[in-house]
Amino acid sequence: MVCCMSLVHGLLKGILWAAVIFIIWAISSWFRRGPSTPDPSTPAGAPRVPSRNLFPKDTLMDLYVYVSQEEVFSDFNNTDALFWFHRDLVYGDWTTGEDGDGCYQHYKEMDIPETIQQNGSLYIHIYFTKSGFHPDPKRKGQYRRLATVHATRMLNKYKRRKFLKTKNLLTGETEADPEMIKRAESHGPVEIISHWHPNLTINMVDDHTAWVKGSVPPPLDQYVKFDAVSGDYYPIVYFNDYWNLQKDYYPINETLKSLPLRLSYCPLSLWRWQLYAAQNARSPWNFLPEDTYEQSDEDQDSVKVALLETNPYLLGLTIVVSIVHSIFEFLAFKNDIQFWNSRQSLEGLSVRSIIFGVFQSLVVLLYILDNETNFVVQVSVFIGLLIDLWKITKVMDVKLDRENKFAGVFPRLVFKDKSTYVESSTKIYDDMAFKYLSWLLYPLFGCYAVYSLLYVEHKGWYSWVLSMLYGFLLTFGFITMTPQLFINYKMKSVAHLPWRMLTYKALNTFIDDLFAFVIKMPMMYRIGCLRDDVVFFIYLYQRWIYRVDPNRVNEFGTSGVDHTQNNTAAPAPDAASAAITDKPEGEKKND
Repeated sequence: MVCCMSLVHGLLKGILWAAVIFIIWAISSWFRRGPSTPDPSTPAGAPRVPSRNLFPKDTLMDLYVYVSQEEVFSDFNNTDALFWFHRDLVYGDWTTGEDGDGCYQHYKEMDIPETIQQNGSLYIHIYFTKSGFHPDPKRKGQYRRLATVHATRMLNKYKRRKFLKTKNLLTGETEADPEMIKRAESHGPVEIISHWHPNLTINMVDDHTAWVKGSVPPPLDQYVKFDAVSGDYYPIVYFNDYWNLQKDYYPINETLKSLPLRLSYCPLSLWRWQLYAAQNARSPWNFLPEDTYEQSDEDQDSVKVALLETNPYLLGLTIVVSIVHSIFEFLAFKNDIQFWNSRQSLEGLSVRSIIFGVFQSLVVLLYILDNETNFVVQVSVFIGLLIDLWKITKVMDVKLDRENKFAGVFPRLVFKDKSTYVESSTKIYDDMAFKYLSWLLYPLFGCYAVYSLLYVEHKGWYSWVLSMLYGFLLTFGFITMTPQLFINYKMKSVAHLPWRMLTYKALNTFIDDLFAFVIKMPMMYRIGCLRDDVVFFIYLYQRWIYRVDPNRVNEFGTSGVDHTQNNTAAPAPDAASAAITDKPEGEKKND
């Protein structure tokens, strides 16, 4: 379930970015329609004049593409650096090209310089010039500043590769590649490696909006470049690699003999460009380090694969359901807090399950800290642990023993079962359920610990303990939900359960099932997403067979019968019957 939820949140994050896209589009549209604003830099405060595109519609253009190791390119006479030259492209033309969509392609395999194999950088330099002009400023008469559009980008991508030194704790052997071990010893546990992707698209945005300098909304302002003299803006050149999956990048090393590159040129509409620009914009978590908020490669690919391969109707349903998932998650959290905050009686509730939940949350937190999961996930798990610890104060009496201090300095924490739990039959049933459960869990736990020790590599004994506990809880943790089912069976009642919170959580598990079949994942993860559904259906079955009884205590610690009246005198049979049958309709609903 944890793995399924991480993928759900990855897809949900990408979907929420879509909402940001439309907001940016609305803001930019408002700016384009709005009047020009006064420029405080001018003495008279004259209004800014809307600019125009330096390349009018249907302008004939020549495309020059150079590939060089220099970030600032000037070697225009080097024919080896010229990767692609295409004459007489039409700006804003959507009908020409190989497939009649205005797109052109060029493929070439480039030799790899030795410096690139040693983590060097390779740059692509794009020049669009009006037909008849050249991008070289040294060619007088052939170069014109307002007739030349230039854009540069690094072709390779640097990615961090982490090497975890793991081994079999019994034999000391490892299945890791010996070459990787040598590199880890020489470069350290984290290595920065240059990666390559063979595809890149050059988009020229078909846009003639009267942009106003200083009023272009972010992140669009990063791409609209104004000429300092004329005040007009250059055509927008956009390097589009959004659909390049992270899994298709491969490292550049000594084994590669050449670098293939398929370069495509396509026109791009303003609206689609705004979509891509918003998707590539930096996350709002800009006050945190990059590792804190960025999605993993798997999360990024899962969103793109879902967009590419999912049926449009199913994808639309997934977007709607993702928003509903967030709402249900918030409502489940709110009702869980309300339930335990207002709870007066613990009759019918498994206190041991609450205590075990604290242990489970603690194991998950220690595990993700040991495996260096990103900061946002760590915070969310830590908050969940704090909530579980708060629940302990609601199900047990927690006091400080200042007389018997720990080490003679620190007061001891004393935990004592509440009277409503001890004096009812719930404690007996809870102890009985965990006794029966231990007969199943302990053998499974022992077998899983031995398997993990024999066949799984670990960083050390501490990591083995955490990974073994985490893996066991991930595989068999749903079994700990069964003690509450046993208590319900013994008491023949489910009126004490927080049904609102359970309903919201159950609806979220059904949504997780939908994501499990939309997103590609191993079958074991899909099975894990279905296990909680089985337990909830058993809860529903118990609610159906255990009919409403006004004598039973409901989830707020009250019942339909007023036990405070006539405690000294026994009521007449008719009066007792009336007290039960004349129960207000609102209290029946609470049951």
